[in-house]
Amino acid sequence: MKRGSVIGNVAKDLGLDRGALSSRRARIDTDGTDKRYCDINLNNGELIVADRIDREGLCGEKASCILKYELVLENPLELHRINLHIQDINDNSPQFKEDLMNIEIRESAVRGARFVIEEAHDADVGQNSVQQYSLQNNDNFILAADGNAIELVLEKELDREKQQEINLLLAALDGGSPQRSGTVVIHVTVLDANDNAPVFSQAVYKASLPENSPVDTVVVTVSASDADEGVNGDVTYEFGHVTDDVKKIFSIDRKVGEIRVVGIVDYETTTSFEIRVKAKDGLGLSSYAKVIISITDVNDNAPVVSLKSLTNPIPEDTPPGTEVGIINVQDRDSETNRQVRCSIQQNVPFKLVPSIKNYYSLVTTGQLDRELESDYNITITATDEGSPPLSSSKTVQLSVADINDNPPVFEEQTYSAYVTENNKPGSTLCSVTARDPDWRQNGTVVYSLLPGEVNGAPVSSYLSVNGDTGVIHAVRSFDYEQFRSFKVHLSARDNGSPPLSSNVTVSVFVSDVNDNSPQILYPAPEGNSFMTELVPKAAHGGSLVSKVIAVDADSGQNAWLSYHIVKSTDPGLFTIGLHSGEIRTQRDISESDSMKQNLIVSVKDNGQPSLSATCSMYLLISDNLAEVPELKDISYDEKNSKLTSYLIIALVSVSTFFLTFIIIILGVRFCRRRKPRLLFDGAVAIPSAYLPPNYADVDGTGTLRSAYNYDAYLTTGSRTSDFKFVSSYNDNTLPADQTLRKSPSDFADAFGDCNGSPEVGTCFIYQEAMMSTVHLFLKACLIMDQPLNFKRWLYFLWFCLFFGVSFGEVRYILPEEMLRGSVIGNVARDLGLKVTELEARRARVVAEGTSQLCELDTASGNLLISQRIDREELCVQASLCILQYQLLLEDPLQAYSIVLDIADINDNSPVFAAGEIQLDLVESTVLGRRFPLESAHDPDLGTNSVREYKLSPNNHFALEISTQINGNAYPELVLKKALDREAQAEHVLKINGIDGGNPVRSGTASIHIRVLDANDNVPVFSQRVYKTSVPENSAIGTVIATLNATDSDEGVYGEITYSFSHLSDKMGGAIEINPLSGEVRLTGVIDYEEASTHELDVQAKDGGGQASHCKLIIDVIDVNDNKPMIEVKSASANVAEDSKPGTMVALINVYDLDTGSSGRVTCTIPDNVPFKLVSEVKNYYMLVTDGILDRELQSEYNIAVTATDAGSPSLSSVKVITIVINDKNDNPPTFTQSECNANILENQPVGTFVMKVKAVDIDDGSNAKILYQISKDTKSEVSSFLTINSDTGELFTSRLFDYEQSVHFQIKVTARDGGDPPLSTTCTVNVFIKDQNDNAPVVLYPVQTIGFIAEDMVPIEAPRGYLVTKVVAVDADSGHNAWLSYRIIKATQPSLFVVGLHTGEIRTVRAFMEDDDPKHTVVVSITDNGPESLSATATVNVMIGNGLPVLNELFEFSDESQDSDNLTMYLIIALTTVSSLFILLISGVFYCKLCRRSYVYRSTTDSLPVFPTTYLPPSFTDLSRCGTLLKDERYDSFLTTGSWRGDFRFGSSTDTDTLKQRSAAYQKNTLRQASADRATLKVRAGAPQPCYLVK
Repeated sequence: MKRGSVIGNVAKDLGLDRGALSSRRARIDTDGTDKRYCDINLNNGELIVADRIDREGLCGEKASCILKYELVLENPLELHRINLHIQDINDNSPQFKEDLMNIEIRESAVRGARFVIEEAHDADVGQNSVQQYSLQNNDNFILAADGNAIELVLEKELDREKQQEINLLLAALDGGSPQRSGTVVIHVTVLDANDNAPVFSQAVYKASLPENSPVDTVVVTVSASDADEGVNGDVTYEFGHVTDDVKKIFSIDRKVGEIRVVGIVDYETTTSFEIRVKAKDGLGLSSYAKVIISITDVNDNAPVVSLKSLTNPIPEDTPPGTEVGIINVQDRDSETNRQVRCSIQQNVPFKLVPSIKNYYSLVTTGQLDRELESDYNITITATDEGSPPLSSSKTVQLSVADINDNPPVFEEQTYSAYVTENNKPGSTLCSVTARDPDWRQNGTVVYSLLPGEVNGAPVSSYLSVNGDTGVIHAVRSFDYEQFRSFKVHLSARDNGSPPLSSNVTVSVFVSDVNDNSPQILYPAPEGNSFMTELVPKAAHGGSLVSKVIAVDADSGQNAWLSYHIVKSTDPGLFTIGLHSGEIRTQRDISESDSMKQNLIVSVKDNGQPSLSATCSMYLLISDNLAEVPELKDISYDEKNSKLTSYLIIALVSVSTFFLTFIIIILGVRFCRRRKPRLLFDGAVAIPSAYLPPNYADVDGTGTLRSAYNYDAYLTTGSRTSDFKFVSSYNDNTLPADQTLRKSPSDFADAFGDCNGSPEVGTCFIYQEAMMSTVHLFLKACLIMDQPLNFKRWLYFLWFCLFFGVSFGEVRYILPEEMLRGSVIGNVARDLGLKVTELEARRARVVAEGTSQLCELDTASGNLLISQRIDREELCVQASLCILQYQLLLEDPLQAYSIVLDIADINDNSPVFAAGEIQLDLVESTVLGRRFPLESAHDPDLGTNSVREYKLSPNNHFALEISTQINGNAYPELVLKKALDREAQAEHVLKINGIDGGNPVRSGTASIHIRVLDANDNVPVFSQRVYKTSVPENSAIGTVIATLNATDSDEGVYGEITYSFSHLSDKMGGAIEINPLSGEVRLTGVIDYEEASTHELDVQAKDGGGQASHCKLIIDVIDVNDNKPMIEVKSASANVAEDSKPGTMVALINVYDLDTGSSGRVTCTIPDNVPFKLVSEVKNYYMLVTDGILDRELQSEYNIAVTATDAGSPSLSSVKVITIVINDKNDNPPTFTQSECNANILENQPVGTFVMKVKAVDIDDGSNAKILYQISKDTKSEVSSFLTINSDTGELFTSRLFDYEQSVHFQIKVTARDGGDPPLSTTCTVNVFIKDQNDNAPVVLYPVQTIGFIAEDMVPIEAPRGYLVTKVVAVDADSGHNAWLSYRIIKATQPSLFVVGLHTGEIRTVRAFMEDDDPKHTVVVSITDNGPESLSATATVNVMIGNGLPVLNELFEFSDESQDSDNLTMYLIIALTTVSSLFILLISGVFYCKLCRRSYVYRSTTDSLPVFPTTYLPPSFTDLSRCGTLLKDERYDSFLTTGSWRGDFRFGSSTDTDTLKQRSAAYQKNTLRQASADRATLKVRAGAPQPCYLVK
């Protein structure tokens, strides 16, 4: 019906007043969320259509369709139910599920086969639904309809070759008026029966592939076609029987047939591949083709250079043309790619001489010199003839062995050495260096002095040289006054054989030192006599009086003399010439001058340090000696004066020496403590010649000969230690990286193996290339493309005669798989060689490009198997399997070719690629059909390969052998008897492949044939109608029913899939069927309230397209799954708080969608609210007030309305109705505090914030808006002090405040709300003024007035701390700001007065003195304690007066002076005590150190390094038991100061005590002479011990 159409007049039908419909708010209500399809016209009471009504959309396929509504009227509440019955009309056409149906039927389907068609659906019901079907006329199918089941029946057999597709038009007609219809196109696809096998386009595919082709390179594409379609026509490709190596190199695309490279293709490994490819369709029919892949060689292998023999090292005197090595060059490539050229660099004295095939001799081309170049890195480069050419290189390291062909050469032609006289014996003069370019012993230089004399004495008594380092040492001290220079000759000799040497001259120059004091010749200083000179009284200034004459034995500047008068009777009377020594008068002699004048003259030389001598000169001023009667006493007086001077000088000298001695002792002790201990990091190695202390030189010179200058060495790094030796010591004596050894063998260990030197008899093996081949020569000529002229033939013949040419080849044929050690043949006999020369000429077998599978027994000449030989592994399917080897002999070099021809044996059985062959055949396969099988593979060749096949006995199949175009035979399975799947579904056959070897070998494979079904059966349901029930709201996944259909076919034709024929959208989201198992499950919510019964059509379809149908009826069981629904039909959101009880607030409707007891509902609200529910109409409730409301107690009510049904279990729902209580102004504002306190700093600017007052009004809206003002009750003089913000209640200052004027005031603030009438309240605010430091201190005393001067008197006897006066000041501020402090900032005498910091009292710092001023002015600063302090000053005038009394009460520091004196005394006593203890401590330390020197002890530590036993040189002898040297002199070796504490220890001939006692003596002289009569000898009791010299 159209919108607005009149359904009926409800006012008339219900007897209602039409005029009251509007006033009673009449309306149509629906249940829950149902859409309202009708409405009421309030003017005339007619029920009209409000929206489109579709019966199919509202009720689906239900037989009856009823809509329920309610007519609601208010005032009073009245309810009427209205039911609308919707009738069906034919407004829907029949519809198929799809516009196009696809059916697949095999061409082998039998006549009468039925194929179920899904029926059409019509949303209408009854007569308006589908009533009949009609099928378009065709040749193959008819339509069979049985109720709702529709089937296509095959009337005529199908032929896919004639017609692959058939389109049929099916129409469905309903019974309505007018009649409606729907159509669907049925598309029938005729499936193939797989009666054709794949066919290759070629029987043999040939392809060429370069080696090293990149991965994924397409080699060839094979193609096979199949006349069938679908799965039967889908061809897949795979390899037949191939080795694992082929699978690692090639792969085939199963879909496309492309053969690609997946691994490394190497021509050197395999030159061609023969692969069998299989093409197979979807159901197992297959065919085969052969693919032959030829590998083309590329130049991918660089030549390999092998060093077969090498002589290393080579003596440097090796003549040119000597063979030093044999090189072999191999290239794995073929043809021109394997032709190799070999060369070396041009800058070496070597060359390559071609020998036999691929062999070269490395020979010398020039003279070798190790000193120019000791090592050669010869790079041998081999380059092939490929394009591009490849090359490789090998570096051969050759060392040149040294021979002694170079003498030592000194760095300088002559050497000069400079030494100062009085040098210490053993000191170093200079160092000579000679270089020898030879190596090791040939380059080791030994230095020695050549025999000679100096001033008649042997040169060895003056100098010694270190044989290893060339350091020249002085054996004795030199005296410049005896001789000033001399020359010596040194020899440098190497250790070669024979040794070579060279000489050099060393000039030694002795430099003078100032070692002689001046000698005074006049006046003579000896004896008691004295020289007296007369000076005339009339002598004038500058007159010569006398002259001092002195000489100096030194020379040069050391002999320059200067004269000085160091003492005279009258210092201003005489002077002496600085360089002349002349004594002259400085002035004229006067009468007052003393007659006797005594002069002491000092004569100094110019050396460093200078030496001096003194003499006395006595002068008499007189013209006549007779005028001096007391002249005779001069001698005595002068003698006495001189003695006094000597005593003074002696006293000063002794004191000086004593102090110097103490200082030296302290310095030595402290320095010794800082020296590191002597640490040994290895054994001390002492040379065999060692001079013990108890042996003396008997030659009489007192010094050792140069031939017996021995050096003692420590370990590595000892050159930096403190150990010192007498002679032949130098910093370079022992290199840091070497240690002197004791025996020649030790030297060999240190410097390397002696075998590397020709001197010790090393034997060098010289190898020469003695062989060549004609083949190499001819090949070289052919390469050069030049004719063999006569000149080249002569060269070739000369070459053959000189080196010797070897021709010959031996060939052995042997079977594979021979045992290791088996004899292949006797190559010595076959080649005509002597067995004895095999070992001598180092004969050996060398492989060419293959592994070493055989070896030569040089004792017998037999060629033996060394490893397993497998022909199939080495040569795969090659017809010939040949291995090439070379037999090499040296001295001279010869080579013979050995060829091994490997013969095949029947050691492999035929093998099928698959142990089981699977075939799928349709039972409708025609007789005579052939099925190719993959042939067996046998790695053997010839008669040993596969020769025949045999098939196990059976009734259906036979085996025939077919031959391909290329001649390869393969078996085929031929169908001889029709298959019947029902009789036998599987056939298992055995096929045997048999080879022709002896013994015969065979391989077996199983053929498993499955007979496929032809799909001649349709699925059949176990029931036509299935009925089930399910509770509504069951869980998703719940199984409702399980449908079962069976199909007697197998495979894809027996696989049944289930589906719904027609399902509405709503049911499609709630129910699904498992297409495989037939289980019907819930996928959504199924609701009883929507539909209580569902009727569904289910289809079962097999893999071939045949289908059948059944019906499924589902009854839905109602459960209490719907909560009651609460709807507020009318409600007042706001209620005044002064409303009367019984006022209606809301109208509530309650209903439940469930049925029966589950649909009965009761409604309640909480008891603690002033409301209640009143019900006058079913399912309608009125919410009314039930008490007095107060918004301030509760401004809002959330009333929970609970509706509960009577189901089991019961369900309930809650709806909250919010009711807001409107406010009335019934509450005045309230301050948070009735009285408040505020603090304000004085002097704050106007508008400063003071505080904020706050009032609260519990009313709402304008009734709660508060305004603030200063109360009228506030005093008028105070009300203007502050202002207030009327909105916020903030108080601000309106004037300045002064703490000194007012500290507190009080105001009142009024808060008034915005109600009508308004209400108000009052609050008291107390304001306190806080102080600030705004007042400076004020001085009260002394009065600071202009023109008035106050003076304070103080007695002059006032002691320290006496009170003079007091400064009195006040501050108008309070608290900390008023705290005052006093300081003196200025005073006449600052150190005289002090003021109390907080009291202001001025006191004396000390007692007054006479020189103090009588009047003093003191300026005192008074400062307060404010954050920013303020200050004032006071001037105090103090007068010091006499006669004023001293008041004790004004005195403060009476005992401080005495305390200070006592403290000074205590400090003096403490200082004296500490000083005394310090002196005693120093004395004790000296005493202990000196006492320890007298003790002799011997270390018993066994771990100390011990010198070897004494060795007696031939020129020395033991003269006494005590071991003293000739002339009672002996020589000892000493360590440095303090080294007796170290770990160094001598053997039996010395002791650590001796080292301890002699360590200090070494600082003066390394070689110390000690007189036996001045020594005290201390020997311990016990075994005889050597003598010790103790200073």
